[in-house]
Amino acid sequence: MEFRDLTARAGLWYENFMKNADPRTEDWFLMSSPLPQTIIIVAYIYFVTRLGPRLMENRKAFHLKEVLIFYNFSVVALSLYMCYEYVMSGWGTGYTFHCDLVDYSDSPQAVRMAGTCWLYYFSKFIEMLDTIFFVLRKKNSQITFLHVYHHSIMPFTWWFGVRFAAGGQGTFHALLNCVVHVIMYSYYSLSALGPAYQKYLWWKKYLTTIQLIQFVIVTTHIWQYFFMKDCPYQFPIFIYIIGLYGLVFLLLFLNFWYHAYTKGKRLPKVLQAKTWAHPYNKTNGEITNGNGFHCDKDK
Repeated sequence: MEFRDLTARAGLWYENFMKNADPRTEDWFLMSSPLPQTIIIVAYIYFVTRLGPRLMENRKAFHLKEVLIFYNFSVVALSLYMCYEYVMSGWGTGYTFHCDLVDYSDSPQAVRMAGTCWLYYFSKFIEMLDTIFFVLRKKNSQITFLHVYHHSIMPFTWWFGVRFAAGGQGTFHALLNCVVHVIMYSYYSLSALGPAYQKYLWWKKYLTTIQLIQFVIVTTHIWQYFFMKDCPYQFPIFIYIIGLYGLVFLLLFLNFWYHAYTKGKRLPKVLQAKTWAHPYNKTNGEITNGNGFHCDKDK
């Protein structure tokens, strides 16, 4: 009887909670409830941490050069498209970069912004292939807690963003992340083309600088909310989540920068060969992508 009562209360709480959701996105793919995406995320975590490495343990690593080239260039194209859509649906057509509220109307621009938010959400599932490729290529050392955590938490939190606040100032970090992804996955694309293109990748070190700038801008933009006298943003909880996210990853990247470049462990091969006597260490030659985790797809 107590279990039934607890279940009933949980069901009532969820029903009341979802009353505040955006009705425009209710019937969109994966938006009916958080359960489908939770199943996908749990399956992803299990595969990349347990099942996948176990299946690959006694198998040869897959050579996925052509697949990686297609995948990376595709993510570049998708990121460019999302940049354009975010700009045209708000950030270049009326948003103030200050107190920008969510437009819940059915106007073409408001619906376009909501659709762009959904596409960004869905792109996080596509990016899970990053880790799948690590497993298939037996790059298990790069499947770190931070890497898996990031790929798991982003789609999970963005489901709530699309269902409750698909627009407004909470989407600025998504626009900026898309810009960074254009740069990052362009680097991965060139890397995947092979050794002949290594000479064009001298700017590897500056990728981390771009990421640092990204988190500084995100943190600065979102934290201004706490200094506004009157900003009736509809769901302040997302402000706290984004602000904490930006601050934590800024600190993580500063730590990465110190160990990678102050100590000279992760410079590109060309620069490292000129500056340090020891040879390039492939286990330390990883870079980080725009999402804040270690990743080296050119190895």
